[in-house]
Parts: sequence; structure tokens; C-alpha cells
Amino acid sequence: MQAINIHMSDPDLISRVKSMLVDSLMLKVTPEQIGDDTLLFSPEGLALDSIDALELAVAIEKKFGVATPSAEVAREAFVSVNTIAAYITAKSAKP
Repeated sequence: MQAINIHMSDPDLISRVKSMLVDSLMLKVTPEQIGDDTLLFSPEGLALDSIDALELAVAIEKKFGVATPSAEVAREAFVSVNTIAAYITAKSAKP
């Protein structure tokens, strides 16, 4: 799996991604309880499933205007809050 290059993300974007996760997926945690590097689909992390992945892709497109074109892209981008923020930043920066 190819890693997404993570630069220091905007703390506001990290916060907005965490809030979007909690609100869109109706998680039973607060945004503050989600670590920036918490694994989203791992049993040791948030233990999200494939339905959550679809809802997450829709929520990212609605809230940030960034589409997820394939499952492969989603697998790389939806690893953690940091990778989602890096993906949004990278896609938002392209003309």
C-alpha cells in the first residue's frame, strides 16, 4: 500500500474532519476522543465497516467538495484522520 505524504495539517481541518466523522457516522465518541492517527477501520481503532466507508466518502464530498473516485483511493485515504486531512488538502490544492 502506498502511503499518502502527510505534512503538518491545519489543526482546524483536523478538527473539522473529526467532527464530520462523529456527526456523519453517528459515532458514540466525541471528536476530542479520536486521535489524529487512530486507525479508522481497525478493531483497535474505531472499527468502522464498509458501510461507514461509503458514508464517509459521501460526507467528505458534501462537506469538503472532494470526491473519492475508487475503493483503492479510499483504502489509502481513509486510514486515519491525518490521512483524510492530507487527502482533502491535496485534492483541494489541485486546480
